[in-house]
Amino acid sequence: MREDWEIKKLIDVCDVFTDGNWIESKDQSSYGIRLVQTGNIGFGFYKDKDEKARYISEETFIKLKCTEILPGDVLVSRLPDPVGKSCIIPDINSKMITGVDCTIIRTKEFLDPTFLCYYQMSNNYLKDVQLRVTGTTRSRISRKNLGLIEIPIPPLPEQHRIVSILDRSFAAIDKAKANTEQNLKNAKELFESYLQDLFHNGHSWKNTTLGNVCSLITDGKHGNCQNEEKSGFYFLSAKDVRNDTLLFENGRQITEKDFYETHQRTDLKQGDICIINTGATIGRMAFAPNDPRTYKTTFQKSVAVIKTLPEFIDNKFCAYLLKADLKTLVKISAGTAVPNLLLGDIKRHQIKVPSTIKEQKQIVQKLDELSEKTKKLEQVYQQKITNLDELKKSILQKAFRGEL
Repeated sequence: MREDWEIKKLIDVCDVFTDGNWIESKDQSSYGIRLVQTGNIGFGFYKDKDEKARYISEETFIKLKCTEILPGDVLVSRLPDPVGKSCIIPDINSKMITGVDCTIIRTKEFLDPTFLCYYQMSNNYLKDVQLRVTGTTRSRISRKNLGLIEIPIPPLPEQHRIVSILDRSFAAIDKAKANTEQNLKNAKELFESYLQDLFHNGHSWKNTTLGNVCSLITDGKHGNCQNEEKSGFYFLSAKDVRNDTLLFENGRQITEKDFYETHQRTDLKQGDICIINTGATIGRMAFAPNDPRTYKTTFQKSVAVIKTLPEFIDNKFCAYLLKADLKTLVKISAGTAVPNLLLGDIKRHQIKVPSTIKEQKQIVQKLDELSEKTKKLEQVYQQKITNLDELKKSILQKAFRGEL
């Protein structure tokens, strides 16, 4: 840091340094004064979330003696993630307040609020915040501890110069990142489009149902099992189905007695299709691996097991078919707030399959090759996104060492 820079505590660089108001659900209205919440605070930017906007009435504002926040104020979230993230409040053509978990900052004349907001994106600031957080179940920082965070203060003209450089640099990085994210999206959609065309373009394949080409379509236990550490008997759930395989490392282990009771239902063997049948990750699949633990594994009800009849359908072909038809299956099973795949709907689902296993395997080979190419392309784009994020961190580090 340069010699003409000062170090001051956050509380000492603010004309206003206070928390928002305690606003309960009963205090809220469908219109009126906008309630800005922690969810509106992005990492250095404001998230409007107009569709989830909350309000209070003018009467409630007066009754609760609320503090108005103004355009240009810095708002800091004292909750994750990360604790201490901030943004500058824009002019949204509405009177605004904020909640008790946000700290309102109105800087003194010698501190540019945008400079402060940029500093609050830096690793040094975030590390200082982490040293002062409390809470076991949910991390938070008190306003008192937040006020003790030290802030580097260059002369005001230097702050303006640094902000100008960061604005230009971050705009260029954000543009490059947006383009890369679009390329990543396009790569995923390309494979999905090919999959849809392959399975839904009017082949003269044999008509049947999934139930007719599978020996078993079931789900896991509708209930709980007794845990037993290091028993070697696994009771896996949706979180353990990832990257086309089963993850045993953090899976629950249960008593031998409970395992065999549930195992009669699923009877898992190598090559069986395991598909998440509910929740946010619905449709994610894995093949039971060639692993001794496979034969000592059963599932909670969030995972369905599909055993194909090898004389009628190749298991990998069946998995690709399920991916292609997932949206249809979910739509058929709709009716609750949480998306589900119902076993009866899966069994009755109408499909078309090539009459020979040889042709199915040839299709699988082509899909595997395209899938692998797509994954490699996605990795390239994902790495570029990571590199752009790291570039931002590097520029911030230089900025607050006085090296820009």
